[in-house]
Amino acid sequence: MNKDIVIHDFDSHFGSSAEGTMYFAPGRINLIGEHTDYNGGFVFPGAVQQGIMAMVRPSGNRSVRLWASDLQRGCTFNLDDEKGPDETHFRYVYGVVREMMACGVDVGGFDAVYAGDVPLGAGMSSSAALECCFAFALNDMFGGRLDRMELARVGQATEHKYVGTMCGIMDQFISMHGREGSLVRLDCRSGEFEYFPWHPKGYRLVLVNSCVKHELVGSPYNDRRRSCEHVAQLAGVETLRDCTWEKLEGLKDQISSEDYMRAKYVLGEYDRVMAVCDALQKDDYETVGQQMYLTHEGLSKDYEVSCEEIDFLVEVARRCGVTGSRIMGGGFGGCTINLVKDECHDAFVAEVQRSYKERFGVECKIIPVVIGEGARKLKGENLSN
Repeated sequence: MNKDIVIHDFDSHFGSSAEGTMYFAPGRINLIGEHTDYNGGFVFPGAVQQGIMAMVRPSGNRSVRLWASDLQRGCTFNLDDEKGPDETHFRYVYGVVREMMACGVDVGGFDAVYAGDVPLGAGMSSSAALECCFAFALNDMFGGRLDRMELARVGQATEHKYVGTMCGIMDQFISMHGREGSLVRLDCRSGEFEYFPWHPKGYRLVLVNSCVKHELVGSPYNDRRRSCEHVAQLAGVETLRDCTWEKLEGLKDQISSEDYMRAKYVLGEYDRVMAVCDALQKDDYETVGQQMYLTHEGLSKDYEVSCEEIDFLVEVARRCGVTGSRIMGGGFGGCTINLVKDECHDAFVAEVQRSYKERFGVECKIIPVVIGEGARKLKGENLSN
């Protein structure tokens, strides 16, 4: 990301940037633990080096002036405006402002220019990066005392109230709490979290963006959530987090085959997350990769949220000797996340690009992943690459 663009645009639109401060918040990947958040389970995300960068300067009045360099568009609103801008993109910043004020932070007017390099449509949570960048900036600039979890919840509340996306907490959590060289196991029920070492010497994380997104008739996510809730109710537990394999097998004759498959995936994913935790403590990346393949098999066959293009990408990865590969995110398109040995990286990238274009007539996109730090103030960091 080139911070010179942000500085140049700030100078052009709002005068000297000398009194401004630069902030950054990252996007994310999730190594394992999909569709577990609403089942009270665990997720295993990491912050990435791509994110949103913003130059922010207090204005001394009640006005907020924004310029989005990537869109080449701007927006102005008043802190006391209860309606806010109509354009969804700017409502993310407006929502953060309103939520920070509701949390007792004495937010003043400000000018801001921002830009990002999180690939759109890749499931890397550019919106959470935007929310967390501004939440961190306003907390720092206007003397707020909110901790990082509270700032993450500001971002989540922004999605719920001002954008209409009923997301979980994972994306904002990891954008705030990311740590270089570590992934984080987050308990979605309690909010407790633990860092695990990520030092894959001889391996790389690579996303392959299928560049497709299937719009399915009906509400596939809601259907799967209802299946999980139904099984949990019959098992006498609050969420599937507390359902045992024995209880699930005992219910097999009382539930539909569909409900059984959904619950089977969720219980298996809990076990796989724990297996990955143990493996990372031993730097055992072969086991991590095996669990990733098993997760994809569950998401494809039991939870049925994959698609032809994604299954093809995973099969190419397996054929090329990739250590682990699976669909990342909600499903029905988007990216695969791949754990690739250095020695087979170039051959894998070449083959997946060639074969995917030949099969589907679409060029997939390769996105290298480096695990980085969470939201922060930038002090002379070189982010021009």
